[in-house]
Amino acid sequence: MDISVPRETTREETRVPLSPAAVRALVQRGHRVFVERRAGEFAGFTDDAYASAGATVVYSAEEAFRRGELVVKVQAPSPSELAHLEKGQMVMAFWHFPILPSASLERVLAGEITAIAYELMQSSNGTLPVLRAMSQIGGRLAIQRAAILLETIQGGAGVLLGGIPGIPPAEVVILGGGTVAQNAAMAALGLGAHVTIIEKDLERLQLLEQRFPAGVTTMVSNEETIRKAVTYANVLIGAVLVPGERTPILVTREMVRSMRPRSVIIDLSIDQGGCVETSRPTTLRDPVYVEEGIIHCCVPNLPAAVSRTASRALSNAIHPIIEELAEKGFSQAVRTNPLLESAVCSYRGHLTHPTVSRSLGRTWTPLTSLL
Repeated sequence: MDISVPRETTREETRVPLSPAAVRALVQRGHRVFVERRAGEFAGFTDDAYASAGATVVYSAEEAFRRGELVVKVQAPSPSELAHLEKGQMVMAFWHFPILPSASLERVLAGEITAIAYELMQSSNGTLPVLRAMSQIGGRLAIQRAAILLETIQGGAGVLLGGIPGIPPAEVVILGGGTVAQNAAMAALGLGAHVTIIEKDLERLQLLEQRFPAGVTTMVSNEETIRKAVTYANVLIGAVLVPGERTPILVTREMVRSMRPRSVIIDLSIDQGGCVETSRPTTLRDPVYVEEGIIHCCVPNLPAAVSRTASRALSNAIHPIIEELAEKGFSQAVRTNPLLESAVCSYRGHLTHPTVSRSLGRTWTPLTSLL
């Protein structure tokens, strides 16, 4: 199979989806890989490294997109990138269909693009292995950012996250109990903060109690508990995920007004719309704004801040899936790999993911009926 890796151009995206090591493994199995010039520069992967791994380095976005039967990206293609695609090509990326611009959605359907979404790749036990890798990084980075943003010089409340003897630690409130939340909690506890996790799933709350026996308070998620918790939070982490749907708003503007002045909100749900009413997407270069007296950091691609670690983690997660897809072809791979089947959002001009289709108010066509 011909596989292409274009250079990322959107939203200060510094990650690259395949490392030279992954490219080498694909080439050794007889596949051709085309990598656009400088695609891996921010992650520390040079063109020479890709060439040594057996890739063909190409020198334009148009060539990078059109050479591959399978296009492997990090972010969903921009409108200008979609224009490079040929009818029927496969594109793997973090598509985030619920917030995809309508013009891009129509282009995907009209071009019969096979859109495969990393964030929806779900194993038989319900885990999201590709998203998990980025969530682990995002959760830990969120606490690093929060600790800095609480500093006085950054405009924060001047609170040390871990406190010192005689002075209590900061209160970190985390909405959600998944991978992002658990990694944020681990990082916050490591710095000495007190952590409250608010989650609606009672079974998950039991597991969280077992994993974090000390220093963590757990609460059932409802309007009352959230309203109460935000009033004492020095740091509020949004870590809510509804796969294939827009994230629900759990924290209203009124609740934000009730927070301690110069507290910090880091909404990691922003890539699916955000769980705080006052959240809006920011960038790595300009990550912060203040609204209602509260510092907000809402970077959709926060793991790109550590591009080398994030690129290697993403590559490790997706390489086996790409290898199977390339070896078997799309139809057979989908039939034999539930992880891949769960991630196909569009095929032959139809929306094929039930949750995505419902969130967009569109008709759903089962993928199996089109194969």
